[in-house]
Amino acid sequence: MAENIAPTTETAPADVAVVGAGPAGLSAAVVAAEHGLQVVLIDAGHQTGGQYWRHPDERHRDSFAAPESTGHHHWRHYTDLRDRLAAAVASGRLRHLAGRQVWRTDGYGDRVALRTSAVTGVDTLPRAERTTWARRLVIATGAYDRQLPVPGWTLPGVMAAGGVQAMLKANQVRAGRRAVVAGTGPFLLSVAAGLAEAGVEVVEVVDANALTRWAATPLRALQEPGKLWEGVGYAGTFLRHRVPLRTRTVISAVRGSGRVSEVELSRVDGEGRIRPGSSRTVAADLVAFGWGFTPQLELAVGLGLRTRIDVDGSLVIDVDDDLRASDPLVFAAGEVTGIGGAIASCAEGELAGSAVARDLGAPTDARTMARHRRRLQRGRRFAIGMHRASPVPAAWDQWLTPETHICRCEEVTAAEVTDAVDGLRADDARDVRVTARPGMGLCQGRVCGFALSKLVATGTGGDVDAAALESLTNRQVGVPVSLGDLASLVPHHPNQEES
Repeated sequence: MAENIAPTTETAPADVAVVGAGPAGLSAAVVAAEHGLQVVLIDAGHQTGGQYWRHPDERHRDSFAAPESTGHHHWRHYTDLRDRLAAAVASGRLRHLAGRQVWRTDGYGDRVALRTSAVTGVDTLPRAERTTWARRLVIATGAYDRQLPVPGWTLPGVMAAGGVQAMLKANQVRAGRRAVVAGTGPFLLSVAAGLAEAGVEVVEVVDANALTRWAATPLRALQEPGKLWEGVGYAGTFLRHRVPLRTRTVISAVRGSGRVSEVELSRVDGEGRIRPGSSRTVAADLVAFGWGFTPQLELAVGLGLRTRIDVDGSLVIDVDDDLRASDPLVFAAGEVTGIGGAIASCAEGELAGSAVARDLGAPTDARTMARHRRRLQRGRRFAIGMHRASPVPAAWDQWLTPETHICRCEEVTAAEVTDAVDGLRADDARDVRVTARPGMGLCQGRVCGFALSKLVATGTGGDVDAAALESLTNRQVGVPVSLGDLASLVPHHPNQEES
């Protein structure tokens, strides 16, 4: 961890700071507090649950249907965690900073400084309290939807599958009336079932891969029997609402004037190459794309933590059996260590909370920690099988046209990326980013980074390694902040007086 000089406004550090209040972060914070540690939980959301347990505003519960009736899984587990969190807050062991984002993290001797700002509106937190100090850090920032570009994907009505589900869970709003859900992986089934139950006509669910790919690793599927029961539930929903599921099928183009009105569906082979003469068109006003998830690693990369490429091609934090990262002050839990689902993330959070407690000298139960490790091993085996059964097709770039936008923010086309590689001899994604500007807009490559790195690797004949993905993630300021937030870091030297 890089050394930085602490500002003179340093306050007494907490024992542990947890970033993220989803399944992993919420579990880690609660368990650490129950071990007697002083905990600070920081989350950009105004209420806990993360993306997985996103739900309507709890201040107006009577205005919405019960969350457990709108597609939320393991809701009782969440409410138990929420009650334990409230008890920890009431006891004074835990401070919950909601609606705040960590835009930079620095190391200072034996502690970590987390620079925070308000997500929206004027920051009312006193300036000295906008930096949280902690003896240990747990990164549980989760993941966001991975996207692949296709012709027409920038039209209004095209959304990430997670975004469609979030609207339904948090606001009980249907993003369209006639939907096609496309991509790969079991998450498509969850999104499509939720839409169908909400009254949306789900025209088709199309998966680029064949379900028979699970046959290559049948024992891995059995590691998570709960997932199999979820699949049975989705199948029942599809039957009731007459939702067709097509495998080895992709959306090869989206069309419309002003917004989506139709999509082109094409059959593909095992590599993702479109079969000639297989294309057909269906009407739709909503497209939900889901190609897996990308871990959110800005804090980890900014701290210089060791990373690795996971089975699904994602960059993840490299951790040991107790979820300690390459820096001894930092632990990581949940999707940032590998995409594996909410229940596995809860187990990781509980293990991380216990491991931090043990690291700081609090008494812990070795048998409980061993049980969590076994649970994680089982979840990891399932995740490997899931990723192998649902990979991004190798030939997906053949669906593109030269005019297809790769970067939505900067409107950089596939042809411009190719020109940067072939004409300007840009030999990695970072070079292409500098010369052609993909990933230089507001999202800073979060949407286009994966696709860009794959396209550049194809054009140069190289591989997408950890260094290539880190180059698209490494930024000194992790999220947009005001000049006032930057100014709050001054003075940098202890001998300087604050004006």
